[in-house]
Amino acid sequence: MRFVRQYAAIESAGDVDEQYEGCLSFFDVRGQVPRSHVIHVEHTTVDGQTKITLFEHGDARLVAHEVDHVHGILNTDQMREDVDPIPVEQYCGTGSNWKY
Repeated sequence: MRFVRQYAAIESAGDVDEQYEGCLSFFDVRGQVPRSHVIHVEHTTVDGQTKITLFEHGDARLVAHEVDHVHGILNTDQMREDVDPIPVEQYCGTGSNWKY
């Protein structure tokens, strides 16, 4: 993928599930974050072309997480109100893939 200098999520689709996410902003906790299985992202390439790229499953979760950062949103902001992050020591999924 080419270097992206500007981008925004323009559409989410498909099923939504909650999976644990970590973040370097909160490296010592993990939290369950609901995300769509599909995300369309509009972005501008370095040569000025506007494109829309579709991401699915784990890639969609990852890109949505990063697009949120661009807009000043942290993964803890996306968690349901009744769900709290857990200490990384309690998280048992390190090294395993998200499951779809």
